[in-house]
Amino acid sequence: MSQNTPDLATAGSVPPDDKNGGSPTPLERRGATPGAGPMPPGAEGNAVTRLLGSDTGRTLGLVAVLVLIVVAGIATAGGQFASVPTLITILNLAAVIGVVSIGMTFVITGGGIDLSVGSLVGLSSIWASTVATQTIAANSHWSVMVFTAVAVGAVAGLVTGAVIAYGKVVAFIATLAMLIAARGLAELIAQNRTQIVTVDGYSDALTGRVLGVPVLVWIFALVSLAGWFLLNRTTFGRRTIAVGGNPEAARLAGIKVQRHTMYLYALSGVCSGLGGAMILARVNSGSSTNGTLYELDAIAAVVIGGTLLAGGRGTIMGTVLGVLIFATLTNVFVQNNLSISTQSIAKGAIIVVAVLLQQRLAARRTPRKAG
Repeated sequence: MSQNTPDLATAGSVPPDDKNGGSPTPLERRGATPGAGPMPPGAEGNAVTRLLGSDTGRTLGLVAVLVLIVVAGIATAGGQFASVPTLITILNLAAVIGVVSIGMTFVITGGGIDLSVGSLVGLSSIWASTVATQTIAANSHWSVMVFTAVAVGAVAGLVTGAVIAYGKVVAFIATLAMLIAARGLAELIAQNRTQIVTVDGYSDALTGRVLGVPVLVWIFALVSLAGWFLLNRTTFGRRTIAVGGNPEAARLAGIKVQRHTMYLYALSGVCSGLGGAMILARVNSGSSTNGTLYELDAIAAVVIGGTLLAGGRGTIMGTVLGVLIFATLTNVFVQNNLSISTQSIAKGAIIVVAVLLQQRLAARRTPRKAG
């Protein structure tokens, strides 16, 4: 993963973050900004090549893909696709997985992977819809259920992050273990039954509309904006990119890599918990099957959006577009009565193409070794 980012090995002279009051170091500003460094040798080309290799070019490419899918939808499904209700349906479909994907973007940018997000969505929805939680919410406010779901996700993410950062367990194995454990715990709590939401106002508040737009979509938009700000305009975001690009160099630069890694998984857990609260409102019931396979959809959206699987570069805008691409594509398939199997094959092919493009881009951005 260190081959895909600017070398921070000379960062040993940079004072630790504790000494600069939490402000980004000059090296963090230079080396940790995606696409801000000088183009490596061999990557020179004409203006079109440079544009396609830039963040702006990748974003424009995703927008072009989205437009092509919309055109294909209009051509095959006609006026039924080109309507406001269809647009609202697509955005609603994208909202929950979009929030989960924002958390996944931070984890992958930091050089990790989180396979437990889908199970945490299910566990959060179950915990927030237990009789005890709903009784407290009924006697106080429905937001207690949202807080419970987010807290469950945060604690689970914090545990996973601690196991990875301080237990030195590979992220793939640690999050796979959490995936299995969280799903099992959800089934144990619910006793394999669906828990209906009975608190007045919960589903009405989260499934209502503001200015004609569903509340769930507003939540997705706000989380995306917050994620963009956190990744691109804060020291936390720059350190995330630095840790994902070269953990050893980041450590030499004074970044507490283990603690930061734990925070990243906690953040992913928070997003999963919020996703659990959202899906609980949408289906009006908690179930251990809520969020099944969301981890694959979230990883796919993040990869399609342009975040490097190897870490060191992430884009919230790309993730949002990746989520919208998959949601729009799914709607086109449904309106054309294509089977789930066909949809899965098409999505798999898209993911393979995206990863191949990433590998090609990463190879071009790898500096040549001297001598």
